Amino acid sequence: MNQPDELLLIGVIVAAFGLHGQVKAHAITDRPEHIARRVRTVYVGRDYTPYRLLHVHLHKPGVVLLKLEGVHDRDTAEALRRSEVYIREEDAAPLEAGEYYIHDLYDLYVDTVAGERIGQVREVLETGANEVLVVTRPDQPDVLIPMIREIVQELDFEGKRIIIQPMEGLF
Repeated sequence: MNQPDELLLIGVIVAAFGLHGQVKAHAITDRPEHIARRVRTVYVGRDYTPYRLLHVHLHKPGVVLLKLEGVHDRDTAEALRRSEVYIREEDAAPLEAGEYYIHDLYDLYVDTVAGERIGQVREVLETGANEVLVVTRPDQPDVLIPMIREIVQELDFEGKRIIIQPMEGLF
């Protein structure tokens, strides 16, 4: 079994589809076509059960139909409803320059351009417009930092830090 930190969430099964065991999944990946072309195994549910991926159909924007080995009928497919679907990070589409995985932001330190340590990323909220970092500060309340160009100056993954230019009133 793969460890959860080796896996990327790519979707959630929302329904059975048809009579022969297909499932309909809401895709939360920017590149669902990559799943159809390159991914051979998915991991489903809280126990990350591996399923060989027999067929993928891009049903409509944001929705894919999956045929999983061993899921032969509607009842079995229906039992997977609300299960999360994961792939191995190594099976994911290659990142373009400047792209990153959301989970790579967790535990990074947040420093100002002046060198002041603000805290450490505890959570990343996806708001639709931009991500928002939830930063834990020692002996102070958490602070929310929007991931916008005016604030985030550098993502230094090797140095395990995010360098920001705080806006007035941010803290």
